[in-house]
Amino acid sequence: MTTRAKARRGVVRNLIVISDTHAGCRVALIHPDGAALDGGGRYVPSTFQRKMWTWWREFWDTWVPDVTRGEAFSLVHNGDALDGVHHHSTTQISHNLEDQQRIAEAVLAPVVAQCRASGGEYYHIRGTEAHVGQSGEYEERLARSLGAKPNDEGQYARFDLWKRVGSAKGPLVHLLHHVGTTSSAAHESSAVNAELTASYVEAARWGRQPPDFIVRSHRHRSIAVDLNSARGYAAALVTPAWQGRTPFTWKIPGARISEPQVGGLLIRDGDDEFYYRRWVKSFDRSKEE
Repeated sequence: MTTRAKARRGVVRNLIVISDTHAGCRVALIHPDGAALDGGGRYVPSTFQRKMWTWWREFWDTWVPDVTRGEAFSLVHNGDALDGVHHHSTTQISHNLEDQQRIAEAVLAPVVAQCRASGGEYYHIRGTEAHVGQSGEYEERLARSLGAKPNDEGQYARFDLWKRVGSAKGPLVHLLHHVGTTSSAAHESSAVNAELTASYVEAARWGRQPPDFIVRSHRHRSIAVDLNSARGYAAALVTPAWQGRTPFTWKIPGARISEPQVGGLLIRDGDDEFYYRRWVKSFDRSKEE
C-alpha cells in the first residue's frame, strides 16, 4: 500500500452516480416481483423491464464492487427517480404517486443500504418539475424515506450538490439534473462543453475553485467531454438513464433512432490520480423481419 493510500484509509474515495429511474413508468426500472397497487391490483413487469433489471443487478453486483475495489462508496441519485403524471402521458403503471413511490423504494432502498453498509452516504438531487412536482416535492418525500443526507436547508432532495470525493486534495464534483439537449448527434457535446466552460468562468469571476467534474443527467444519453487543466483534466459527464423510449420520444429527431441507454458512473480519488469510469449498456434495435 502506498503512503498516500495509507494516509486515506477510512476516507470514502468513490462516488457512484445514477439517475432517471422514472419509477412508475411501464418502460422503466421495476423490481422483478412487480408492484402491488392501491386497491389490491398488481403490476407484472414486461420482458423489456426484466432485461433492464438484469443489467441493474449486473451494475450493482459486479461493476460497482469491481471499480470501487470493494471499498466504501457514496451514492447520488441525480434526479427523476419518479415518473410522475406528465404531458398527458398514458404510459404510467399508476397515476397514484403512492404506488410510484413504493415502486421506487423497492428498487432504490437495497442499493442505498449497500452504499451505507460500505461506509458511504446517500444524496438525492431533484429532477424535472413535470416528473417530480413543481418544487420537487414528490422527490423530496422519496429522498426522506430513503434517508438521503439533507442539505443545510433541511432538503433531503436538493437542487444541486458540491461534493469533495476522497481526501482534501481529491476531485471537486458539482452535480445537478438538467443540461441542454440537442436533436443532432453531431452536436451532442456542444451543450455539455458549454456547461463545463461556464462553470470555469463562474468560478473565475468569484475566485473559487472550479469543479474537476460536473455531472448532469436529463438527456438519457451518456457522454463525456474532457478538457486539460492545471489539476490534470476536467470533465463534464452526462449519465445514462434507466428508462426505455416512451411514445413521446418516437417523434423527436435523434431520440427516435437512438436505442435506450442504461447505466451509471464512478468518480474515484485514486492512489495516484482522480478519474472517472462509465458503465453503459444499450438495448438492441427492433428485430429484422
